[in-house]
Amino acid sequence: MSSAGVLAEEQAARFLAGQGLKILARNYRCRGGEIDLVCRDGATLVFVEVRLRTNRGYGGAAASITPAKQRRLTLAANHYLAGKPLPACRFDAVLLDGAKLDWIRNAFDAA
Repeated sequence: MSSAGVLAEEQAARFLAGQGLKILARNYRCRGGEIDLVCRDGATLVFVEVRLRTNRGYGGAAASITPAKQRRLTLAANHYLAGKPLPACRFDAVLLDGAKLDWIRNAFDAA
């Protein structure tokens, strides 16, 4: 991961912690997928995708969360949850377009 990507994930983690979420894991990986941040928001488990775009010529950060990326996130979330009691879950996105940060709760439903 690029140093810009590492800094973006750190910025997102600090932002979410400031909003009251507890960071449980960073860069959770399994075969076929990765989750940037796993958080707890009250009783809800939150899988967070952090996207950074410095050049809008390829579309904004939100446009980069394609259906294929959503499937990989869902696969990694299912792997993370395997063998655990099933809590309420959601997929959020923290989008960094230049200096602008947007937090989208329930960015997509599990595919």
